[in-house]
Amino acid sequence: MSGSLLAGADRDLVRPLQRRLENHFDAIRLQTSVEALSIDGDTVSAVLRDQAGDSELATFDGVLVAVGRRPNSQDVGLAEAGVAVDEMGHVVTDESGQTTRQHIYSVGDVCSGPMLAHRATADAKRVVASLMEQATPVGKPPVIPAVVFTDPEVAWCGLTETEAKNSGIAVEVVRVPWVAAGRAHSMGRTDGLTKLVVDPVSRVVLGAGIVGVGAGELIGEAVVAVNSKLTTADLGDAIHAHPTLSETVSEAADHFERQAIHLLPRRR
Repeated sequence: MSGSLLAGADRDLVRPLQRRLENHFDAIRLQTSVEALSIDGDTVSAVLRDQAGDSELATFDGVLVAVGRRPNSQDVGLAEAGVAVDEMGHVVTDESGQTTRQHIYSVGDVCSGPMLAHRATADAKRVVASLMEQATPVGKPPVIPAVVFTDPEVAWCGLTETEAKNSGIAVEVVRVPWVAAGRAHSMGRTDGLTKLVVDPVSRVVLGAGIVGVGAGELIGEAVVAVNSKLTTADLGDAIHAHPTLSETVSEAADHFERQAIHLLPRRR
């Protein structure tokens, strides 16, 4: 049972979403499991159990079950074909998508890793390149963006601030609250935030996170930056149209370089 919303995301990205959700819903129950569901006419009853082990019967108009996915690898003849799967049922592949059988490849949710459509597409492109004997960037870990399509949206890519902290990786984090963005003011949505996770020595952008309207659209630029090992100077030198939300990305880069226009300089 999770004690927080979006446990895989940095807390500063989750807070704007949580504040907005708390204004929309009667209650947000964390550290609570659903023990049983039953349908009675037009209502659904749920037995909820909290962290202390106490149970409660709650009634709802409807219940949406969204608890993730499992690899659909059973009863498709993988064992007979000699294709190995791990303890979770994921098909075992190498970096090119090749399974333990040389002539069989696998892509998508049946493989281990993020269960995302865009990740599956990238896997498929890599497999096709391998089959066509084209050069593939084997050994280079893909930069896979994650997007939560809520309101506001939450998106991130590359190294997160939490991962850096837990792994002991030295980074500097720069944040641009959207109250500093003219476009956000014109939309009446200044609840957003754009952040960059930067190598303090090389100034290479290692990761990024965005929360706000259209964060899923904005994260693409950060993916290019992380994938191409761009520096904050590279991002800051790229002229962004005004007034747009994309300016927050370049403003974050400028903020690291202590050249931000709409924010006070960072302390040295």
